Amino acid sequence: MKKKNSIETSALHSRSFWACMQKRSKICLAGLLACICVIFSGCGSQKSEGKWEDGYYTAIMDEYSHGWKEYVTICVMNNKIVSVEFNARNPSGFIKAWDNAYMKNMNPVSGTYPNRYTRTYAAELLADQSADDIDMIAGASSSGGNFRRLAAAVLECAKKGDTEIAVVATEQE
Repeated sequence: MKKKNSIETSALHSRSFWACMQKRSKICLAGLLACICVIFSGCGSQKSEGKWEDGYYTAIMDEYSHGWKEYVTICVMNNKIVSVEFNARNPSGFIKAWDNAYMKNMNPVSGTYPNRYTRTYAAELLADQSADDIDMIAGASSSGGNFRRLAAAVLECAKKGDTEIAVVATEQE
């Protein structure tokens, strides 16, 4: 007798479980459709309100200069630049700001060195949220000019939401 009751009870629970699941799936489907409508209706207006789309954007010079190819990478969140990296790599991928020998040779002659000026230029872009008024650093003006062009390129990419690496033409001296 107990087995019969447990089988009947199990069948009853199974039927009510599936009936409940059907109701819930209809509610979930309606909720999902509502979410999709909200998402698609919000996309156009959100894009027009902000000047930059969230993401990581990189620009790199097209040629090596003195053995280094400079690049800028920014991260944009909520229409604001939240991080900036400016540096250069040699053909083997070594980072210029990490080159202590380069620093020891450049600092006495120029009064600056890559680890200092790259951070200074990056900090200016982060603070100003613009590449327009980047101050040139004595002894690093060539890199400063490249930084301005690279920063302008990544900001243009951020406007479009284009996360492909932008290649910037090297100015001929």
